[in-house]
Amino acid sequence: MSVGEDSGAPVIEAPIIEIAGLSKHYGPIAAVDKVDLTIRRGEFFALLGPSGCGKTTLLRMLAGLELPTAGTIRIDGQDMSRVPANRRPVNMVFQSYAVFPHMSVLDNVAYGLRVDGIAKAEAHRRAEEALDLVKLGGYGKRRPDQLSGGQRQRVALARALVKRPKVLLLDEPLSALDAKLREQMRFELVNLQESVGITFVVVTHDQDEALSMATRIAVMDNGTVQQTAPPAELYEFPSTKFVADFIGSVNLIEGRVAESAAGLVRMTAPALQVPVEIEQEAGMPVGATGWLALRPEKVDISRDPPEDGGRNTVVGTVEEITYLGDVSIFHVRLTADQPLIKVTIANLDRVTRRPFTWGDRVHLSWAPTCGVVLAQ
Repeated sequence: MSVGEDSGAPVIEAPIIEIAGLSKHYGPIAAVDKVDLTIRRGEFFALLGPSGCGKTTLLRMLAGLELPTAGTIRIDGQDMSRVPANRRPVNMVFQSYAVFPHMSVLDNVAYGLRVDGIAKAEAHRRAEEALDLVKLGGYGKRRPDQLSGGQRQRVALARALVKRPKVLLLDEPLSALDAKLREQMRFELVNLQESVGITFVVVTHDQDEALSMATRIAVMDNGTVQQTAPPAELYEFPSTKFVADFIGSVNLIEGRVAESAAGLVRMTAPALQVPVEIEQEAGMPVGATGWLALRPEKVDISRDPPEDGGRNTVVGTVEEITYLGDVSIFHVRLTADQPLIKVTIANLDRVTRRPFTWGDRVHLSWAPTCGVVLAQ
């Protein structure tokens, strides 16, 4: 085979960001603790977690605004440990947008280019291109106080993109917007990322934001990465109790493994009247304490027992009902001293009369493929 001939083997592109053993300590407190992450070239990556979990500190270390206590960061194959923030191939969009109120929109976007010594005419030409990219063409002469919150956010994006970074870092970029505008901007950010083709790394505490935008998500807690996976995998197959609880709504039922073999886990729990079966690879020893994670929309609710008898069927009483427009959530009490089980039903028709009401005795059932048994 001659040099340059296509062998048919897939080409594996090197990751754009490689983080190894990264830590940041403030005295005895570890804000980020031995994090290992690989972020692929051209993906929309999210760092997700509650306030104080270390996600913003990690982002600031990527930007060069914080120095790590230990570990390494490589961007596009280069070690960034001694590279100052203004010489890294990244740009950052801050939560507050940080646009200059005394400058026009065009001058705001061109500012970084002018600082780098780019001639005014060229800087303005590139700034106009960036404004067109974020759908603000023709807004260049306006001042930031003449724009809506969503438009100011686009100005901040244009200013970050105009320098053509290899990686764009976004710190809670939608948190200052109202709910409807946040939803609209999610789609715009995804479309923008796909059109420019550069890597986006976004920090957010909003699970819906991360699930709807990111190609992969790293869930953080107490300075560590709990799990990194695509959105559907995080939701359907969480690896820890924390991830299951943080991503979406979930029923977490503590129990003990009675059997674990041949892709089937049988579990007993004080909250349940019968042993339940979950189809998943064996991994927990018999007798171990675990948690059954069960999403509310995967539980069927009926007045009568399932016709097939159902392997996972329990009986309880409806205690609370939450109406949310598109769905209704029924909270069912199985036993007096155990937590309520949540069941979500889509309101496919106009709700004029609830299928169940307070005090109804109901049967809950779910397929063995619908739950996950977690060790922690």
